Amino acid sequence: MEIVSIVDEGLGHSSHVVDLGDGRVLVVDPARLPDQERRLVADRGWKIAWTVDTHSHADYISGSFELAAEGARFLAPARARLEVDHHRVHPGEELEVGDGIGLRAIATPGHTPEHLAYLLQRDGVPVALFSGGSLMVGTVGRTDLLGVEQAPALARELHRALHTEILTLPDDLAVYPTHGAGSFCSAPGTADRTTTIGRERATNPLCAVADEDEFVERLLGGLGSYPTYFRMLPERNRRGPRVYARVPTLDRLAPSMAAEQVAAGAVLVDARPITRFAAGHPAGAVSNALRGVFGSWLGWLVPLDTAIIFLLDDDQARDDLVRQSLRVGHEHLLGEVDGGFAAWTAAGLPTSTIPLVEPHELVGTVLDVRQAGEWASGHVPGATHVELGAIPRARTPGGLVTVMCGHGERAMTAASLMAAGGRSELGVLAGGPDDWSAATGTALEIGP
Repeated sequence: MEIVSIVDEGLGHSSHVVDLGDGRVLVVDPARLPDQERRLVADRGWKIAWTVDTHSHADYISGSFELAAEGARFLAPARARLEVDHHRVHPGEELEVGDGIGLRAIATPGHTPEHLAYLLQRDGVPVALFSGGSLMVGTVGRTDLLGVEQAPALARELHRALHTEILTLPDDLAVYPTHGAGSFCSAPGTADRTTTIGRERATNPLCAVADEDEFVERLLGGLGSYPTYFRMLPERNRRGPRVYARVPTLDRLAPSMAAEQVAAGAVLVDARPITRFAAGHPAGAVSNALRGVFGSWLGWLVPLDTAIIFLLDDDQARDDLVRQSLRVGHEHLLGEVDGGFAAWTAAGLPTSTIPLVEPHELVGTVLDVRQAGEWASGHVPGATHVELGAIPRARTPGGLVTVMCGHGERAMTAASLMAAGGRSELGVLAGGPDDWSAATGTALEIGP
């Protein structure tokens, strides 16, 4: 049985397409606008017969709604209480999905209360486990997405599910998680996307913890922050999102019209590379360079009910930008500035700059906006730390500030947010802490 994984590196997400051997396939945990899955199926001459969700996702809008609208039968946990047409799967239920091919639902609460893992079997023999957000490569799913109050109890449920249901499966059983490296849904793990039960039993540090109290302490003690939009997407997935047959196109807005919309409350997101943003950008624009993690940061820093206008270069992929935006739940995409930054300046609209600073030119207070784990692994001595996700609400240093991250993109986002809030005397480090250390010959400081 062929299983093809389709990975979104930006979200740290994998969906899995299972060939059922009769021209039909089953898809596990597709994300919204599942174009890659559709192309794969079309290229192979297959048909999507089943789409399966392991849980109500917090990091993306599910693509199962779109596949179901195209004729696939939609399976989802009964406890998710979805308001759309689907088959409500109960723990222990066995479903025949092909000739001699079945799925057995395994209750694995923890990452979410309703979470199910699915054991794929052929003629009763286990073939693969789709573990969703329960067991991952070198780690497990985080249990604090419903709030810190419920996190300990959910961690205990996850420990029991792992040791009574998952780790009792055969050592050589292939495991296909949904979340992985780059996902805010997981505790820190490794970069691999698939694993086996035996490998996780032998090498996963959290799976090795037999004592439930110790497991809870270690799991919850190792979790970092996560995007604010995670609090809203489970409910949007429960109610059922808008279904798109294809990636929508962006409307073209004259610069004057775009400026009017911004004055009325829309956010202007400049998705150009940070070198272009540094040299000149619309005053008040938020820098979020288009890359794999564009959607995660857009969802984190711009409220989901906000209208957005984009500024792009001619050669940038509009369909990628729209897909990433819609996957994290941003629906109010008003369009893009027609003619880009050149048209904006030609219209006489206000512009600004934020200089890029070379490592040996670091001046003023250094503000590091990386995640806490990155900061602890090595930072510029004397720097101030505020995670990018906290910048809109944080009190940042006054005076001349040089903002830094790992490469520059997140730092430019932070600087643009500070500038939009009225700050001046801002610069952004071109590079990261290792570049600064190499340029100055000064060791980084380790620890919190």
